[in-house]
Amino acid sequence: MALFFSLLLSIMTLFDHFVFNVFQYYKPKYKSKANSISIIYITFLQSSLLLLLGVFFSVFFEQMNVSTMSSTKAWTLFVIAILILYFKNWMNYSGRKRRVLNAKSTKKKAQNFSIWTLWILPFGCITLAILLLQKF
Repeated sequence: MALFFSLLLSIMTLFDHFVFNVFQYYKPKYKSKANSISIIYITFLQSSLLLLLGVFFSVFFEQMNVSTMSSTKAWTLFVIAILILYFKNWMNYSGRKRRVLNAKSTKKKAQNFSIWTLWILPFGCITLAILLLQKF
């Protein structure tokens, strides 16, 4: 159980690093919109990961002949989950947490990721999800 929570905590700090890297990249160019761009990015990344997991389990359950929810209900649930993710990210990264991340990164050397790599991650997840849907 402790391993699960430590894994979950490390994933959340990875998302924090991604948000902060996107924010730092867009801050000089788009001063007022940098936070909105970073929130949209992390929501897009998390929703593409959710899509990949959903498609994987859908294909897995279909091959195991397990009766699950219909496709329409699954897409509706996915859209609701995206709205919840956006609201959660907006609450987390709009105020105090972003300022704390900024203060922590100035104290120590933060890990920098290429902006191209960061934007390829969600598109790669979507591509994998489409390939899984096409294959099976």
